[in-house]
This record gives sequence, C-alpha cells and structure tokens, in this order.
Amino acid sequence: MNRQYNILGMTCSGCQKKISGQLNSIEGVTADVNLENNTVTVTSDNEIQLSVLNKALEEIGKYRLEEPNQPETTFVKPQDRVSPSSVYYCPMECEGDKVYFKQGERCPVCNMYLVPIEEKQAKDPNYKPAYSSTHLPENFKDSIGKYYCPMFCEGDKVYDEKGDCPVCHMHLEEITEDVVKNATSHNHQHSHHHETPKVTDDMAGKYYCPMYCEGDKTYDSNVGCPVCGMDLVKYPEKKTAKYTCPMHPEIIRDEPGDCPICGMDLVRMPDTGDDEEDETYHILKRKFIISLLFTVPVFILSMGGMLINFPFSHKIQGFIELALTLPVMFYSGWFLLKRGWVSFKTWNLNMFSLIALGVAAAFIFSITALAFPDIIPHEIRGHNHEIPLYFEAVCVILTLVILGQLMEAAAHKKTGNAIKELMNLSPDEANLIVNGEEKRVLLSQVKIGDFLKVKPGEKIPVDGKITEGNSLVDESMITGEPVPVEKNIDDKVSSGTINGNKVFIMKAEKVGDETLLSQIIKMVNEASRSRAPIQKLTDKVSKVFVPVVILIAVLTFILWQFFGPEGKRSLFAFVNAVAVLIVACPCALGLATPMSLMVGIGKGAKSGILIKNAEALEQMNKINVLITDKTGTLTEGKPSVEHIELSGNANREEILKIAFSLNQNSEHPLSNAVIKKAKEENLVPQKVDQFENVSGKGVQGNINGKMVYLGNESLITSHNMSVPDDLKQKAAEVQSKAHTISYIARDKSVLGFISFTDKIKETSRKAVQRLMNEGIDVIMMTGDNEHTAKAVADELGIKHYKAGCLPEDKLNEVKKLQQQGKIVAMTGDGINDSPALAQSDVGIAMGTGTDVAMESAEITLLKGDILGVAKAKLLSEKLLKNIKENLFFAFIYNVLGIPVAAGLLYPFFGILLSPMIAAAAMSVSSLSVILNSLRLNSVNLDTEIK
Repeated sequence: MNRQYNILGMTCSGCQKKISGQLNSIEGVTADVNLENNTVTVTSDNEIQLSVLNKALEEIGKYRLEEPNQPETTFVKPQDRVSPSSVYYCPMECEGDKVYFKQGERCPVCNMYLVPIEEKQAKDPNYKPAYSSTHLPENFKDSIGKYYCPMFCEGDKVYDEKGDCPVCHMHLEEITEDVVKNATSHNHQHSHHHETPKVTDDMAGKYYCPMYCEGDKTYDSNVGCPVCGMDLVKYPEKKTAKYTCPMHPEIIRDEPGDCPICGMDLVRMPDTGDDEEDETYHILKRKFIISLLFTVPVFILSMGGMLINFPFSHKIQGFIELALTLPVMFYSGWFLLKRGWVSFKTWNLNMFSLIALGVAAAFIFSITALAFPDIIPHEIRGHNHEIPLYFEAVCVILTLVILGQLMEAAAHKKTGNAIKELMNLSPDEANLIVNGEEKRVLLSQVKIGDFLKVKPGEKIPVDGKITEGNSLVDESMITGEPVPVEKNIDDKVSSGTINGNKVFIMKAEKVGDETLLSQIIKMVNEASRSRAPIQKLTDKVSKVFVPVVILIAVLTFILWQFFGPEGKRSLFAFVNAVAVLIVACPCALGLATPMSLMVGIGKGAKSGILIKNAEALEQMNKINVLITDKTGTLTEGKPSVEHIELSGNANREEILKIAFSLNQNSEHPLSNAVIKKAKEENLVPQKVDQFENVSGKGVQGNINGKMVYLGNESLITSHNMSVPDDLKQKAAEVQSKAHTISYIARDKSVLGFISFTDKIKETSRKAVQRLMNEGIDVIMMTGDNEHTAKAVADELGIKHYKAGCLPEDKLNEVKKLQQQGKIVAMTGDGINDSPALAQSDVGIAMGTGTDVAMESAEITLLKGDILGVAKAKLLSEKLLKNIKENLFFAFIYNVLGIPVAAGLLYPFFGILLSPMIAAAAMSVSSLSVILNSLRLNSVNLDTEIK
C-alpha cells in the first residue's frame, strides 16, 4: 500500500515532527510528511484504514488526514491565510477560546502565527466562537453610539463612554450602524485562501523584517521591526535606464526615442555612481563614532580622578558625565534599548534584554545618586566619600555593543545583492519588429506574441522560440555547462542567456514574472526567506541568565529588607538590588561573537574561504549531506584538448596544426581549447582560404590548395567521405567517457579526431574522499547528460549522482533532504545553482563562478577548490569553540561580581559593590575576549587538513 493524504491542522515544523513520529510509530507504517504541500505519503505492507491513522493522530492533537480528492489544494503559509470572517485563533489554544481580529499576527503566548477560525470549525463542526466581528451580541443592535471591547473580554457588555477595556486595556470601539451591518455582510467580502505574495516591482526599495515577524509586510523606511526590534532589510532596487541626446544633454527621457530639438536618436545614459551602499552599516558606523567621541571623556572623568585632581567638585563632574552620557544613551544606543524593551514585552529574552536591563539600572541609579546623594550608604562610597556613579558603565557598555553590531554588519554582504545581480541579467530593452521595421523598446513593453530581433552578443530579453535564423547561445546561466548550444528554428531560448555570433528573430512566449529568469529570482528570494535564522548562542544564554539575574535582584531586595542594618533596610535593599542588575550586564557580551567572527573571517580569507555569517559556520559543523555541482566545481568548467587519435599514417603535429589554422577564424567555444593547446606546443598557424562555417557541422577551408575539414561525422559524410571502422570504434569508446569528438580530414581521407573534455580538478578526488570519510554523503547534481555525469562520478568515487538537472531540480532535492532531517550543504558556481545555494543550510560558492552564486551562498571558496569545504568545516569547529570560550569570559567576571553586588561579603568584610569593582570586571572581561579571539590566528588550516 502506498497512499497520499492531505493533512488538516499542520501549521509548522513542530507539527510536522509530531505527526511524522506518531504515524511512524504505527507497526508496519512508514510515513513521509511534507510540510510545504501539507501532505503525507503512507507506505505499508498491508492496507491501513484512514480511520486508524486519524485515531492515532487524535492522541497528539487536533490533526486529521483526508483523501487527496478533497477540495484542499496548495499549502498556504499560516501568516498568509485569510479568514472570511476576519477572525483568527491560536492553533495551540494557549488562551482557550480567545479569538483575534488581525491576519498575519502571532499568538502573544507561544509566538505561533494565528490561523483562520474556519480551520478550527473544519476540525470541530460544532464549534462556534462566543462573539466575533460577524457574530455580534444581540444587544449591540440596540446599543448604537455606545462602546465595546473588540476582544469581547467581558462578553456582551457595552460601555457608555470611550476609553480602554478594563481587562485587556485595548481602546474601546464605537458601536455604529456600519459595525452591525458589517457583521452580516462581511462573509461575502473575502475568499478563503490567497496565494503567497510574489516579490514584485512594487516591493523594490521597501523594507522587510529578516525574521518575518509580520509575514510579508513591508515598510517604507528602516524604522526597525515593531515586533523583534531588528534592523529592517531593503529589497533591492533595479536601476532604470535613462536616455539623453548626444547633442543636447539637457534632454533626459525614461524611454528611447527621438530628441525633440534635433531629432537624433536618444542614447542610453551610463549608470552613475557605485552600487547602493549598505545603509545599516553606515548608520551603525555614524552612531559608533558619535558614541566613542562622548564615551572617551566620560571614561577619563570617571577613572582619571584616581590620577588627576580635576579643578571642579565631584558633583559638577557628575553633571558633566551626565551631559556627555545623554547622546550615547538617547541617540547612539537608543535602538539597543528599544530592542531590549521589545524582548521583555514579548518575553523573547536575548542579548539586548541583558544590555537594556543593566544600562537602564546603571543610568537610573546614577541619576538618583546625583540628585539625592544623602541616601547613598557610606559603605559603597569612594575613599573621599564621593557618591558612586555609573555613567561610564552606561557609555562603555553601549559603545562596545554598537562596535559589535558594526563588526557584524561589516562581516555581512548585503542580502539583496544576489537578487540584484539576477535582475540585472535581463536587458532593459529589446528590438521589437513592428510591420517589418525594427524599434527599440523597453522590456516592460514587450508582450506575448511579439517578434523580437536578437543581435550578436546581446542578452535574450524574454522566453520564446526562434522563428527565423540560427545561432549559438550561451546558456551556462541555466544549465551551468560551458559549451554554448546551437539554436535553430523552433528551438526554445530563455531570457538572460547570451546570443553568440548570428542574428535571429524570436517570438515572445513568456514575459515579465513568467520568464525562467524571473522564476529563478523568485526561487532565490523565497529560499533565502524560508529558512529561519539560528538563534545565537548569546541569546540562548540570555534566556536563562536574565530571569536568574532578576530573581537574584528580587531575593537581594527581600533579604536586605529583612536582615539589613536597622533604619536603613529599605535603602540598602534598593541599592544592592540595583547593583546586582548593574554588575550582571556583561559589556563584553556584544563583542564575544563579532570579535571571534572578525578574526575567524580574516583567518578564513587568508586560506581562500570567505564567510558571510555565523549561521553558516554553526551549520557547517553539523552537515551530513553535500550536494555538489559538476561543472566548475568538480571540473575546470571549460573544455580542453584531452586526446588526439591518429588514423593510418597521419601525423599528430600535422592534425593539431590543421585544427589550429581552421580555428583561427572560428567562433565555436571548442576553438579556444585547440588554440590554447597549439600555442602550448609552439605551433604556427597556416593561411586558410575559402573558410566556411557550416552550421551544425563544423568548419572547412583550403590550406595550400587542399580542402581540410574539422567537425562532426555529418560534415565528413556530407563530402562523400567515410570514417574508418577502427577510428569510429575508438571514437565511440572515448565518447562513452563523456568526451566531445571533432574529426579532421584532408582532401578525401580522414586523418583522425581530437577529443575534448571538461577536466576534473586535481584536488576534487582528494576532497570527495576526505568528506566521505568524515561521514558526509556526497551527491553530484549536474545539468550535463547521463554519460558525462556517470563518467565523472565513477572517476571520483561518488555513489549518488543525478544528470540533466534544472535549477528547480536542485532546489527540490535540497528541500527533500531537509524534510528528512538532513543538514545540507550545497556547492556550486553558476546562476543555475543560486536557488539551491540559497535554500541549503550552508551554501558554498566557487570564487571562480558567477557573482550571483557567490551572493546566494554563505561561504565562498576563492580558489574554486572543493577541498576548501573540508577547510571550512575545520574552521567552523575552531570558531564555534572560540565563541563559546568568549561567552564564558564575557560572563564569568560578572557572575563572580553578582555575590559582591548582592552584599554577600558585607557581613564578613563590610564590602559592598563599588564603581571600581564594576570597572575592573568590565575591563578584564573585555580584554579576555579580545585576547582569546586573537588565538584563532594561530590555527593553520592547510597543515591540519592534510
């Protein structure tokens, strides 16, 4: 039995895991759960009733299987599902039957996306929400002009005055005739599902949250995500062409045409300026510089008093420090405090929670001490009884964290570059044929059915088929194969590919978002968005550390309140509780990961490994599957002369010289391989007369009065010659090893053939064997034919390979393996690899490949050597270890300082926390992090990998 069912109620990868585990626990059943399509394929030896499967699922939640002929169609992400009634609920039912009224929001308890109430009603037909925007209480009809809570916290209760709900504190809304009327008509205004929004031109230049907290919502400016507080990322803007008159530069138009002054054709203006700079990086750089300028004098004022006697009182010094701290706190570091505030509101505690807590505590304590110095106990005052101020701690903490954020931003390339590179592959204009005349038009004006002229060297503007002429077309951006393909009448051509040496007319069949290039852009964009970022280790630590610190602060307050000195208990309790919060904030925490990352990235670069982000490094250490492209990754990526076979009394040098001479005039991609080989052997070409390029067959010409031929067997037979049987047999043997054959003949005799191949890199075999020895399953996927793929796989010892792969095939294979729980790395060098590179857990691009591939990947191997994958894995191990050590150093001194801050030493030695102790903890922890990070420079990847 092998059956496929639709799944109702599955909303996330956690559901997928639960359903898969439950079904696979049934004896004799194997279940493959597909989250993307919301389906499960059940395989069993005997017939299993659907009711049996559903009964098993009832034990783990409200999931149900249905036959595939049900009206349920494609899977729609939870945040994209629209409720006809505009009512949503949490699938985990965290707050019981509570409902919400905004699509795309998350549950405030479990943070899962809310889903339409209709999905709950599908599982339980008897369920009805108490009240909703389409099921209002009966008394509302008689309460026009009064107010109600949109969350129905108190059921059908209405309020006489406008204000806030006493339960949920939401603004009360007025009961109007439209509200009552809408309750009966609203059902007819929405469809049940809508498709996942495409990335369109409307999104260009707008911003989105990289965590997709509000789904596909975009913002007009980088205001920061209102949910998680992260910096927004900008969708790339495609540059639009401008046209001007050579004689009248003041004339500038958006479209080609004639100059209104002199009538000359307008010409395209050159692109001006560099690519858009990374806005986030420059904002952080500006904030860091400002923060540093104000922090240095605050630090000197605070610490310099031990060495210098300032010509003003300690109180005036405090006010100066306060004035210098304000720009650091409320301009440079304000975004960090906002992130911390959001993390507490949503209780998603992270590094910013800890920073905001410590900084706020230090600032409030310092303001209080400066304004009311008499309340500060003498036990925590300085040697001259000066009041303790922590303004320098506020400035130093914020400045160091901003520095960490700046280093992290500098280590990342802009996320939109891959899509920008892809968008710029398509030309801005096309040559439209109208009534037999050629007209230059914008690409957006081309429609399906239009006839277009494509000239030599131009990019093909849209997808279509050739209706007149023929040419060689470079399709390496789609197939990844280095040899251009000959295209004739009725052959398909794709947008973004490059025309070779001839002119042809084509008919547009797919334009705009429907072209293959647009589909690749969409796949890259969706793949890069679909993967949730790994939570940083600092955040994991903070999730535990922050509640513990708050608990210790509360306990400190309570204990001092009961056991503190008589008459000062409340004061000591407050001061020491705040001191715990101050000393617990590790200022080196913001440096721990970025500092290691910066040193590690530098170390990787010296070994030819460019690393884009820390997530790739964390995952690199866990990979168990490596999918690799063939061309340009395992092989050189360009054809070369592999072998020259002789027939009869032919001379090897003579054959190569004839081929060299003919190829001087040829534009065929194999000609470069022949020319390179001949030059290596110092041969001199002969003069060729009557040269002719025979389409689809080869080239021919006259050398010293004799006709010579170079091409395939069709060229030979068309001139009444035949290939000797022994030579033909040898050619078949060579072709079975994925070689391309070109015969050479003179007059009426065949002299031999030259075989071409894309050579395997010298390091590929060693790299593949090493990775397989480490337990990594190596899979080769190529756009080349079966014979070539098998020959390369056999030579390298690769057990699993697939031939004839398109970009979507590689992408789907990555998804399939990930659904099986595999950690997948993908190596590639072409545009055709970019969707799979973006989807994979770790994308690794060859530095010898395209810019698009490198932008889509997290790691780039500059030398184009797959042995770099093994080096990257080793660097990953070393770097992760170093980051964990840094986190230890960032926390340990502060952890040791917490007992002092809590007053644990006071009963024995009379010691309470002082600014000196806090400053020492910050300095030592920061120095330890920096020195430990620099230890990465001692790692020798080349030596350890051998």
